[in-house]
Amino acid sequence: MTGTEALRAAIPRLQTAGVQDAPRDARLLLAHAMAIAPDRLTLHLSDPLAPEAAARFEAALAERISRRPVSQIIGQRLFWGRSFRVTSDTLDPRPETETLVAAALEEPFARVLDLGTGTGAILLSLLADQPQATGLAVDLSPAALQVARQNAGTLGLADRAEFRLSDWFTGIEGRFDLIVSNPPYIAAAEMAELSPEVRDWEPRLALTPGGDGLDAYRAISAGAPAHLEPGGRLMVEIGPTQGEAVADFFRRAGLADVQILLDLDGRPRVVAGRLA
Repeated sequence: MTGTEALRAAIPRLQTAGVQDAPRDARLLLAHAMAIAPDRLTLHLSDPLAPEAAARFEAALAERISRRPVSQIIGQRLFWGRSFRVTSDTLDPRPETETLVAAALEEPFARVLDLGTGTGAILLSLLADQPQATGLAVDLSPAALQVARQNAGTLGLADRAEFRLSDWFTGIEGRFDLIVSNPPYIAAAEMAELSPEVRDWEPRLALTPGGDGLDAYRAISAGAPAHLEPGGRLMVEIGPTQGEAVADFFRRAGLADVQILLDLDGRPRVVAGRLA
């Protein structure tokens, strides 16, 4: 069986399982099974599929049919032009979150705090593009912090990034030019509506705080002023219906220049504010 034949057989199986972009996922899984870069796959589709590669592809297909996310199967996800290790202990970095990174990079900063870091994708993307900056990332999950540390090492940023077990600002000292977060924000009532890839495979701790989904924003907005330098910025990712509520939390905390920023699809995605 060639790579082309393997793809032709795999795509209908994924479609039957309800996978939305079956052709793309089949190609990513086949490239992973063949141990080649996805952008090189076309060059090798006519090659016979080695037995070992065929076995890896079949195992990967079985996992994808169970709706496990592709990033967890292949163990990585591209974000802001870099590859990050992903596991079932971390939230899968999403393209929408790049809106937060882009907005944060519009002004220079020397010291950044990332609350609820997961894979470390936000902090490490910021440090990679701001070579003089250093940062601290916190998370409640020891397993997630281990993944973030590994990503920092892989990207050559371990000397500028510190990782610490913490519940938001607990035990955090000092002030920062920039505080960023993509916290859990899905309301408890919305969990059942999520895709199986998210609901069944991503860590619940990173998805929802329960209740109305706003508890993390209440804690972050209340605690941020004591940890921001004068003029320092707070920026958080939000769900598309949460902008006004989170902006109100920021204003009540005394932050100025509060803005709701849109993602590339025109949806509210980031709330930003500044300590006057």
